[in-house]
Amino acid sequence: MSLPIAPGHPVPDASLIAKTRPDFPMTGSGTDRTRPAVQAAAPIVILVEPQLAENIGMCARAMANFGLSEMRLVAPRDGWPSGGGLKKGATAAASGATHILENARLFASAAEAVADLNHVLATTARERGQMKRVLTPAEAMPEVAGRVGGGERVGILFGRERIGLTNEEISLADAILTFPVNPAFASLNLAQAVLLNGYEWFKTTGGEPPFRENNPSPPAKREMILSMFDYLESELDLCGFFPPGKKPVMTANLRDILHRLDMTEQEARTLRGVFKSLVEGPKKARLLARQAGEPEQSED
Repeated sequence: MSLPIAPGHPVPDASLIAKTRPDFPMTGSGTDRTRPAVQAAAPIVILVEPQLAENIGMCARAMANFGLSEMRLVAPRDGWPSGGGLKKGATAAASGATHILENARLFASAAEAVADLNHVLATTARERGQMKRVLTPAEAMPEVAGRVGGGERVGILFGRERIGLTNEEISLADAILTFPVNPAFASLNLAQAVLLNGYEWFKTTGGEPPFRENNPSPPAKREMILSMFDYLESELDLCGFFPPGKKPVMTANLRDILHRLDMTEQEARTLRGVFKSLVEGPKKARLLARQAGEPEQSED
């Protein structure tokens, strides 16, 4: 297939440069432009004859989510960037990951796209009868991380949306990547396949979630918990909650339930306040009703 641009040539787009400035707000809930982007070496994503510009954009977004930055395109159906490839939805679908689209490299064939790589993986959902190792992304990424860490260049081939990779293209790879999916419905969207591989890569290489739980209150001390137990049990005793002879067992069960909450000091204070309101609230309501001359409501 003849293409108007030399294989491996970067495809710049001046209109995108402003949108990749550090001070330009990236769209998407949870994106924090004040934090540095992941820039470590990573596998190269190779999309073979992608059919939809929107899918290319969504793949770029998935890559950016998990620290993958290099995209290679093999003969996109709508051209790149000629034929409206960038204009017909790719940029919008990338949701800010335009730096990946801007630096995408174009190749005429899968063989050319992998020529400079040391190790290649091919994704497929179908058994191809080839004598290759078959790995899930979780199984493959530790080895990939070792190779990348040792200076090798590793690429992952992703096929066409409708028919995937050909057997000839898969023959270019060292191993096959496939996903543990429902065999009755194994087909994945192109961006989903990129996302799952990116997730396993990021997890394998020590990726951390952008935030953890934030609870400034320290764990509750035992004396605070026991005081709450004493208060609750005494009030339950007053209202006749415990049947004769059952109090020791029921008290132990209640304490076990509350212990499993593993409360902080703030949580213990809040829970005790709830118990106190349940006890004293009706008394206060009756007092206010008497003061206002209103009929008191029955508790039944």
